[in-house]
Amino acid sequence: MKKFKNYSRIKSPTRGLLITALLAAQFGFAQENQNTEFKGVVGKTLADSKEYWPDPVKAPKGAPNVVWILLDDVGFGASSAFGGLIETPTFDALANNGLRYTNFHTTAICAPTRAALLTGRNSGRVHVSGFSHTILSAGFPGWDGRIPSDKGTVAEILRENGYNTFAVGKYGVTPDEDATDAGPFDRWPTGKGFDHFYGFLGSQTDQYNPDLVEDQTHIKGDGRHLNELITDKAISYIQKQQKAAPGKPFFLYYAPGAAHAPHQVAREWSDKYKGKFDEGWDVYRERVLANQKKLGVIPVNAVLPERNPLIGEWKKLTPDQKKVYARFMEVYAGFLTYTDAEIGRVVKYLKETNQFDNTVIFVAIGDNGASKEGSLVGTINQSLFAQGTSDEKNLQDNLANIGEIGTPQGRNTNYPLGWAQATNAPFKNWKQDAQSEGGTRNPLIIHYPNGIKDKGGIRNQYSHVNDILPTTLDIAGIKAPEYIKGIKQDVIQGSSLYTSLDNAKAESLHKVQYYYIFGNRAIYKDGWKAAAAHPDPFTLLKTAGKNQTAAANSFDNDVWELYNLNEDFNERNNLAKKYPEKLEELKKLFDEQAKENNVYPLIDWQDVLGRKIHNSGADKGKNLQELIKEATKGGSGSSH
Repeated sequence: MKKFKNYSRIKSPTRGLLITALLAAQFGFAQENQNTEFKGVVGKTLADSKEYWPDPVKAPKGAPNVVWILLDDVGFGASSAFGGLIETPTFDALANNGLRYTNFHTTAICAPTRAALLTGRNSGRVHVSGFSHTILSAGFPGWDGRIPSDKGTVAEILRENGYNTFAVGKYGVTPDEDATDAGPFDRWPTGKGFDHFYGFLGSQTDQYNPDLVEDQTHIKGDGRHLNELITDKAISYIQKQQKAAPGKPFFLYYAPGAAHAPHQVAREWSDKYKGKFDEGWDVYRERVLANQKKLGVIPVNAVLPERNPLIGEWKKLTPDQKKVYARFMEVYAGFLTYTDAEIGRVVKYLKETNQFDNTVIFVAIGDNGASKEGSLVGTINQSLFAQGTSDEKNLQDNLANIGEIGTPQGRNTNYPLGWAQATNAPFKNWKQDAQSEGGTRNPLIIHYPNGIKDKGGIRNQYSHVNDILPTTLDIAGIKAPEYIKGIKQDVIQGSSLYTSLDNAKAESLHKVQYYYIFGNRAIYKDGWKAAAAHPDPFTLLKTAGKNQTAAANSFDNDVWELYNLNEDFNERNNLAKKYPEKLEELKKLFDEQAKENNVYPLIDWQDVLGRKIHNSGADKGKNLQELIKEATKGGSGSSH
């Protein structure tokens, strides 16, 4: 719909049509009914008139309930459902009675993944190449962090097709500027199609003192863990809805803060793992590799990449290092197992109320690879962006405060980098590394008793997070609408996985996919991948605020690599020199995709840390550390 600067200048007929469209949107009539001929009779009096009411919108007969579960900061090799050493019995059961997708991809960091998931479109296309946080957004079409109305969400689509829609947990794509009780609320979950929301709007929050929102109001928690709160609320939403409208399908988006920092969980969960990781991260990787081969989620001839040079060999660490590092991992494992148990409560409720068989459940175990933000030695209360403190000093602080790991006092607890590599097995690199499978490949489970016959099947089709929306619509028998609330909708870019539900050998429909996160970038096409790494915060933080030459961090200096993922799924054999023509072909394709999806201008961490973007208004006089402190203080969430 064309936007008019001055409504009063619109000519009368056009104004009438506009009013009609707005009223139709207000009262929820589907777009195709807005211009339908009135089927009643309008006489001079009520006596010679006949009312007409369009039929209320109903979901297709037999349409399933839909549950999307999205975890945070969980690597491919963490959960036992995909060979990891962390017990996740709920995920195991869903996978063993559903399908494991081994070649599923996210964007490598949380907000872009969530934007792509909710809209079925690429993150840049929906303006979330970075974040919706002030310090990580920029005034360009792909970077402002504001999902446009012509990129409707799955909740908007399903609600217009007869579903009730609920979201609990982490949202992460509401602009900081809007995230107060004064709104505006059009970019809160309730403004994007959800009937109810209970959770937090930012990217990170304290698990025991979360920055909670219910619908359009900030509220206080009661001291219980966030996982318990959102699970109770999810069940209550379904319970009340089914009581009011028995049999009406619902959509539940369940997105816990887990297992993002801070890793906080009751000791009964973390103590389950006491001593379980004393052999260290090198042994962990080897055991997970063997498990993954037995499960069939990786090739039987798979070989682990070399240990990253930043990470020390476990057996050469000091006793103090081993002690504190093992405790970090015990807490993380307990956090993930506890999260699995809370999700298990939702599953149990659906079974008890006879709704389970006609519910399709998608479980994305992670919105990116394992987090590298815990530094080399782990963090308890230290900030990723803190400068001037040595790793040795932080290690000694962690040792002295080892009892705070996992507790409410550990407000930024995150494990050391070695465990990020371990829980990302069999891939190299980690979260934020959009150029690497370690940043972008996550486990996906699809469970649907009424629609999946191949219980425990493996699916290797290449897929992306924006594929889940069109897959959901196909399963539900719903066509993507041409209009939502009178606004013509942009194309949905994801490809449906529907044919793969019954056919393990179904063609991979997702042929091309770009990746870009603050400098790191890649392009995929038909099994080939070109990728370029770019300097990240680990190197830039040491020089933030100092003069740096543009050449030192130039995108032109980045080295592109080339991989054939069909033969080398975990990127061990760089073919850039062997096939230079293929590399150039893919680099050209990246440029085309970047233009099409609003990725340009390329913005990197140096631009963020140097305050070169969104540096105006109330923030103009503040330095980076002040802005980081504000962003990590609850409401706005953290930078990740």
